[in-house]
Amino acid sequence: MKHLTKQQRDRIVAVGIGTVMVLVLIWQGLIVPQQKHLATVLKRIAEQQTKNDNARRLIAAADELQQQLQQATAKLQDAEAGMASGDMYSWIIQTISKFREPYNVDIPQFSREVPCEVGLFPEFPYRAVLFNLRGTAYYHDLGRFVADFENRFPYLRVQNLELEPAAGSAANAPTKAEAPNAATKADSEKLAFRMEIVALVNPNSN
Repeated sequence: MKHLTKQQRDRIVAVGIGTVMVLVLIWQGLIVPQQKHLATVLKRIAEQQTKNDNARRLIAAADELQQQLQQATAKLQDAEAGMASGDMYSWIIQTISKFREPYNVDIPQFSREVPCEVGLFPEFPYRAVLFNLRGTAYYHDLGRFVADFENRFPYLRVQNLELEPAAGSAANAPTKAEAPNAATKADSEKLAFRMEIVALVNPNSN
């Protein structure tokens, strides 16, 4: 550089500056846009990969979802099979009479069904009917009967249970000389009851 003239040095500097400017223009005009485009492409690839992964997981779970749907449908059909259907009056008598066999509860009076509102949800998909039942039982027998009944039939509901002394009701037949007094005491402990049963109606019932 010492042997170069000032004019030669100026040319070299000018060439260097020009080269730097060209490199800057190439960087800004070509490399930076390409990098941005590459970043956009990579982002789209990642998004598409995520969608593909989700789709594969959904496809893999389709069989399990179908199985769960079938199980839920089977449970619903089982529940509907036990709902009120056909001749409602005969249905309630048969259902109650069969269930109460192991209980010391007497239910001789059944009313005809009366349509009623369930009131659980605004658009509940099932109709309901109401029955009035009358009978006699001892307090603890009736309590056990009602509790077991509601556990056994989740689509039936006992409501408005009313109790009063069952005056004049017959108890067990006397077996001893003092049995009349015992029977009188037992009669005084027996209760007459009235209750309503709300039953959901099988949607497939005619």
